Amino acid sequence: MNKEIEMDRLIRVIDKLLGPEGCPWDREQTPDSLCDYLIEECFELVSAIRSKDTEEIKEEMGDVFFLVLFIAHLYGKSFSLNDVWNKGADKMILRHPHVFEDREFETREELMQNWEKVKKEEKSGKNDSPFASIPRNLPPLLMAYRINSKAARTGFTWGGNEDVEDKLREEWQEFVDARNSGNLEKAEEEFGDYLFTLVEYGRRNKIKSNTALSIANSKFLDRVEKMESLARSRNQNISELDMKNLDALWDEVKSGE
Repeated sequence: MNKEIEMDRLIRVIDKLLGPEGCPWDREQTPDSLCDYLIEECFELVSAIRSKDTEEIKEEMGDVFFLVLFIAHLYGKSFSLNDVWNKGADKMILRHPHVFEDREFETREELMQNWEKVKKEEKSGKNDSPFASIPRNLPPLLMAYRINSKAARTGFTWGGNEDVEDKLREEWQEFVDARNSGNLEKAEEEFGDYLFTLVEYGRRNKIKSNTALSIANSKFLDRVEKMESLARSRNQNISELDMKNLDALWDEVKSGE
């Protein structure tokens, strides 16, 4: 079966679920009520992609497509799926004149500046701030990356890495001073400023902080699982070990990598 027929099959499933004899729960849903499920499924898809498990990727991608088509169905009286496909194609063609037209850019920076210019023209008559397109409910690290990226494209950023390094030292000292003062609210604010600047430093060095932290989280949890397994093989309970023995297990696991 080709891809078009398979998508038709999924659409028929949704039609059945929302029909007179369909699922009562599905028939109660609205685009708003499905938003949290869509966000959750997108995170699960990202986790699957990073796990490199192709079977899990297919499953989670199917869940995302199902919800997107479900939501599109609920908007059926306002627009069609063809409107969605055409809108996406038109947008990408317009934003890639170096591919679909004869436009040339000498640098990647010029290309990205044109991308922002086109996006701004698309939003003409709406909020024309370069930051207006950033969803306010993005995960904080990802949002900080997007803000810094947008700021850089408008020239509202530090000159070079050394400037950012100086700013990092400044922000860290402000956090330490706030922490030492005992003002938790101020310390939290200054720590946030430090993280925001650190995200920009990573971006300049081609590092996405959200991805980097996700890798660090996974690495830590994987090592702890191996520590627990190693402890059980020695008839030990990891929760009963002191810090010295925990450090020894950690080092043993790490050296085995």
